[in-house]
Amino acid sequence: MKVSIITVNFNQPQVTEELLASIPPITNNIEVIVVDNGSDLDKTPQWRIKYPGVTFIRSAKNLGFAGGNNLGIRQANGEYLFLVNNDTEFTTGLVEKLTSVLDAHPEAGMISPKIKYFSDKSLIQYAGYTPINYYTCRNSCIGLRETDNGQFDNITAPTAYCHGSAMMVRKAAIEKAGLMNENFFLYYEELDWCEHIKRAGYSAWVCTEALIYHKESVSVGKKSKLKEFFMNRNRILFIRRNAPYFKRIIFYVYFVLLVVPRNVLNYLKAKNYVFIPTLLKAVWWNFTHSKNSDNLGYPINTIA
Repeated sequence: MKVSIITVNFNQPQVTEELLASIPPITNNIEVIVVDNGSDLDKTPQWRIKYPGVTFIRSAKNLGFAGGNNLGIRQANGEYLFLVNNDTEFTTGLVEKLTSVLDAHPEAGMISPKIKYFSDKSLIQYAGYTPINYYTCRNSCIGLRETDNGQFDNITAPTAYCHGSAMMVRKAAIEKAGLMNENFFLYYEELDWCEHIKRAGYSAWVCTEALIYHKESVSVGKKSKLKEFFMNRNRILFIRRNAPYFKRIIFYVYFVLLVVPRNVLNYLKAKNYVFIPTLLKAVWWNFTHSKNSDNLGYPINTIA
């Protein structure tokens, strides 16, 4: 089976080059696609010379995680598409271990490897996901920040969701479920995609014998208006797109009467006053826009 490895670059050329250096030599069964997602500096002309075996696609603007990956997916020729963050590093046998599971289990529409932190290779970031509770839109990442003592070894099985930083997807599943929904832009888009792929008759899997390292910081990222807006807007949007009617209603009541007041109090305590209108804007967007609206509700030119 041919595998298309797809990654998206946004203003991180050095990080992307480090990823490319970790990918095994390109063969007839592997193609590598790099999407430049509207970076300030267009490195694709130099990259085409430096990496002649790699396909480079340049977007004039930042299309977000889903939009950037969708550009790569549309041009991919593989039966399996391996979407990886550009801040990851491959390990030996990664691609082969994942493809062997998909080969053996046609019901598996997508699969993720075990993910460990690059900064501390003893710490696990992902070994599977628990299902999302539609009443609260909460779930857990299995193994998160646990020291790897072999507690998740030898697991090759269905899981609730794959991880957005590294997920291999069967092209046939994409053809049935469709591409990632681009109106999420940031956060929740891969969970939404998993839901739609499962709805198309496939399952999501994890294989902990396959390993990738992720350069994401172990600590929680610094708060920003962008993060607060999309985390809250998309949490509601995910439920609108995926939860049954009754559970949606319960979630709306829970979010408006509990989550919003709690978050506002936390903002006040931390003196993050600018986040209060950001939160209210995120909630209001869901009242005033359809669940398939292409209006992000956030100015793209402020996203860096």
